[in-house]
Amino acid sequence: MPAVSLIRNTGLALFLSACSTLALAQAPQGKPAAPAAYEPTSGQAGKDVVWVPTPQVVVDKMLDMAKVTKDDFVMDLGSGDGRTVITAAKRGARALGVEYNPDMVALSKRNAEQEGVTGKASFVKADLFETDFSKASVITMFLLPAINLKLRPKILNLKPGTRIVSNSFTMDDWNADETATLGAETGCTSFCTAYFWIVPAKVGGSHKLPQGQLTLKQEFQLLTGTLASEGKTFALEGKVRGEDVTFTAGGREYQGKMNGKRLELR
Repeated sequence: MPAVSLIRNTGLALFLSACSTLALAQAPQGKPAAPAAYEPTSGQAGKDVVWVPTPQVVVDKMLDMAKVTKDDFVMDLGSGDGRTVITAAKRGARALGVEYNPDMVALSKRNAEQEGVTGKASFVKADLFETDFSKASVITMFLLPAINLKLRPKILNLKPGTRIVSNSFTMDDWNADETATLGAETGCTSFCTAYFWIVPAKVGGSHKLPQGQLTLKQEFQLLTGTLASEGKTFALEGKVRGEDVTFTAGGREYQGKMNGKRLELR
């Protein structure tokens, strides 16, 4: 082959190769596939507990027990997919979910947006044990007995009257004020018991009252002690429900209220 023809053929090949490369580079590329939406799995591991969703009928029951209204600020500890917060928001309450898993937080925000309650429902990524929930009027949770017990001192120092509801797990020897178990007819097949407490005021100690000298021993919401009146001393038993105090001594029932650190009987 003549040298000139060889040069022409080689040049043509190089030109065609360059055009092909350029065409490929300029050809429209398909959009990268969108990442799959996060889908949590029941039983998946979390920081302190595994995630198992609270059945919706239990969520409804928990909020019923706490008598949640539009005037409440509800905090859900370990809020998962956000269903308790969203349900509270649908009742008109302000509600905040505290969740350590950022994927769950993002999922909850999407769920709240879909349900049209972003103005009432919010979520934060945070550690339960480092979170301030002193402003909550209602606290809901579905944790574990050991976690409940670890949180208990902080809960007992909340404002008297704060309402606490736990799905399935107790507070050890702090007995619930109310317990409700949903039957199979509700559609609930597991984790169907809700426990409800009202944070009691601290009333233990001595109180000098017009009715006599009152000495109270307090164990959570339960009271024992004595009432010394008119030269007689009567044993008593009673209960604290938020700031309200009731007890029976000498066959008579007394009712009162804590006003700060002062007990006032009616």
